[in-house]
Amino acid sequence: MQSLFAAVTALGLIGGGVLYAAAEAPALIQASDDDGQPLAPRRIIVGLDLSRSNPLIADPAFADKVGRRVAGEIARLGMASEVHVRTFGSFDSSSNNFAYDQVISVRARPQYVAAEVERLVAGTPALVARGRWQAQGTTNILAFMDNVVDSIGCDAMPTTVILASDGIEDSEYAHLEHAGSLLPDPQGRPFGGCAELQILGIGQGTRSPSETERLRAQWGRWARAAGFVRFVGLNDW
Repeated sequence: MQSLFAAVTALGLIGGGVLYAAAEAPALIQASDDDGQPLAPRRIIVGLDLSRSNPLIADPAFADKVGRRVAGEIARLGMASEVHVRTFGSFDSSSNNFAYDQVISVRARPQYVAAEVERLVAGTPALVARGRWQAQGTTNILAFMDNVVDSIGCDAMPTTVILASDGIEDSEYAHLEHAGSLLPDPQGRPFGGCAELQILGIGQGTRSPSETERLRAQWGRWARAAGFVRFVGLNDW
């Protein structure tokens, strides 16, 4: 039922039949590493930043590039891994009620889930232009991360959080568009045990290498303090 709900939710937005094709195809051998051992389950949480400052919502070429990179991460997952996709921006659940939740299985294989999520991410500008998703006036990255750890968390399997975002927090916590603004220290280590935080597109739209580096340093410091083992902040790749 969870797989069917995820397929209907995503395909209702982007069209097509990626998971239908997966269901009709012959079963594949479980994903394995180079030694033939089954891959351990992992969890990937993807957050799509729909704030107006983020080029993802208006630049099809950039959205396509982000989609390909996210798909590459998903395609390497083993059986029983989880994939979750959410949107964020304003601190308003009615503006961000999209949810895609999928468990990798013989009926939802990693390459097919990767293809579906790639189409979803790449289609972000079109979804915003058509009004299916709303461009949003604030950027609540920290609040989104709080919701992620509360609703999904990092328990049971290694977890990577991937944010398709410019990294410009614009909320009551911080206004990172201003050079003197700082991210607040996290309370405790809420993401202790989480493997990695990736921000894809950090500083995009600022057209400033120094601003990009400032944002990368801010988020790297926050991620380590919050408990992430690794931080990756990419402006381009």
